[in-house]
Amino acid sequence: MLLNCGQPLPLLRHTDVPPRVIENFILTGYRFPNYSLKDCLLSAFRPTNETGNFWTHFLPVFIFLYYFVEVFGWEGAPPGDAPFFYPLWNYFIGVFCLLMASSLAHLLNSMSLVVREVCFFVDYGTISAYTVGSSLAYYYYIHPRAGIVETGGHNGSHMDLKPEPSGALTSFYAIPEFSVFFETFYIPSACVVAIICVLSCCNTRQRWRKHRYVIRTLVFLLPFLVSSTPVFYRLLTRSPYSTTSTSFAASTSTSSFFYRHCLWLLVSAVFNISKFPERLAPGCFDIWGHSHQWFHCCTFLSILDELHMIKAEVRAILLSPTLLLPPATLSRLPGPTVLSTYGVMLFLQTTIISIIVWFSWRANCIYGPQRDQLAKEHPKKHLKCH
Repeated sequence: MLLNCGQPLPLLRHTDVPPRVIENFILTGYRFPNYSLKDCLLSAFRPTNETGNFWTHFLPVFIFLYYFVEVFGWEGAPPGDAPFFYPLWNYFIGVFCLLMASSLAHLLNSMSLVVREVCFFVDYGTISAYTVGSSLAYYYYIHPRAGIVETGGHNGSHMDLKPEPSGALTSFYAIPEFSVFFETFYIPSACVVAIICVLSCCNTRQRWRKHRYVIRTLVFLLPFLVSSTPVFYRLLTRSPYSTTSTSFAASTSTSSFFYRHCLWLLVSAVFNISKFPERLAPGCFDIWGHSHQWFHCCTFLSILDELHMIKAEVRAILLSPTLLLPPATLSRLPGPTVLSTYGVMLFLQTTIISIIVWFSWRANCIYGPQRDQLAKEHPKKHLKCH
């Protein structure tokens, strides 16, 4: 919607918008929550207090894609649609949906108060889906048994599974207590935790408002700890690769990438909770440089280091397709299938969508009447041409 005089809708101060729209220590650059879809899209090219939030997660989509596709050009890599890459594609889906949902949530949230709530419900849902996408990649590429292949196979597959004594399975692990968790509970735990996170974060938009930023930040610490278990295990035990092999050389960077991944997550959490630097100078960082933009930058840098870590492990496996670890009769993990990768992600996404629909219905009950009232009052108050 444009003003009669042909000018874009004016940007407002925090005193001129509904309290629900106000962000701590951000005083100007607000869009009133009655924009059309066209106005929202055009606002990406205007200096609002959401412009930087949009671009800091939209542009990274292309950076991530650039580094992601490199894997498929490696020598010895199977075709991109091979089962070996199913976990990697699910990881891509998780990251892509996270970045796109985040950027679009910040761009489109000024259509109405209800749309604003729905946008961020979807944002939380995609963050949880991303954690499960990461878990699938960790499970098949960094899992303690991800470097073991079957001996004496007849079909040349490196993803075969054959029966083995239960004692042999447990004895393989340097930390035997982890065997049952890795083999049975790792992926289900990642999914359950992801669902808990969606429920918790969506609830912070309707209750627990005072401590919402702390809750949202801490609640995603749990999926990080669960999903990263294979990496923790790898760091605490010996490498599955011979120290003289090219696979060992390829995987040596895993630890450094993971530490950087953790560092960026920690810095992003600090920005999200502290609201620094706008807390120190309210009004000075309204358009550019406020904490949420730095939060976006740091979360993407953490994702980028995570991608490099996963790629290092994929390369190590590809460089050692006949790797054997004692006892030689052990087979590696059962290979990724459509059901164990895409099926898991589809089940999770369906559950998350159901949660989002429920919270969206509740948001409409709460904010629907306010939306209608604002639609009547706002044109009289702000759309006059002078």
